[in-house]
Amino acid sequence: MSMQPLSLSPASFLQLMWLASPALPIGGFSYSEGLEAGVNAALVGNEAQAADWIDQQLQLSQARGDMAVLAQAMLAWQSDERARLVALNSWVLQTRESSELRLQTEQMGRSLVAWLQNRYADDAQALALVNWLAAEDASYPLAFALAAHLAGAGVRDALLAYAFGWAENMVQAAIKSVPLGQSAGQRILARLAQAIPGAADHALALGDDQRQAFSPMLAILSARHEHQYSRLFRS
Repeated sequence: MSMQPLSLSPASFLQLMWLASPALPIGGFSYSEGLEAGVNAALVGNEAQAADWIDQQLQLSQARGDMAVLAQAMLAWQSDERARLVALNSWVLQTRESSELRLQTEQMGRSLVAWLQNRYADDAQALALVNWLAAEDASYPLAFALAAHLAGAGVRDALLAYAFGWAENMVQAAIKSVPLGQSAGQRILARLAQAIPGAADHALALGDDQRQAFSPMLAILSARHEHQYSRLFRS
């Protein structure tokens, strides 16, 4: 089966825009994924440092970890490989390097599954898949993969939507925590938009033995954030 349709239908395109929107009620806006701790540690204090931080997180963490899982999970949804989906979900949960990061993927996955249950309440076939995933305590990448699959999206298009939604949330976290102005945020987002296609291609090329979730400094900062005196974000 082709990983990428020749073109997205208008309905699929709009569904992907919907899934990438920060307005989707899954709580992504409430996480900074360690960025707030980086600001607190004086590692991020201006636009250039924030742009570098988020870009490096895209390349080192997202493209080599969750985005690779998302690509593989979409193929598993296409062929209904339930054991494969369980294994991928387990990998995501077991490789979170702090309790905050694990709670984030659990909460966002649970919230997206609840949204899908409402979205497909009148579609018995789709709802059966969503309910099965709900019983597996879905991580966010697995839930997003199902949402994109049900939308009829190709794998690469799903990766682009996922990464852009992630980038928007991270930029908003930088605007609030550094803090930065809206124009600075748009410049960072423009840089990330240039980097996302390459990150998606990298994620597509990775096999099981090439995925990784090893970001030791990020893990340390995330663990410190759990006890940070003043916080805007949940991670």
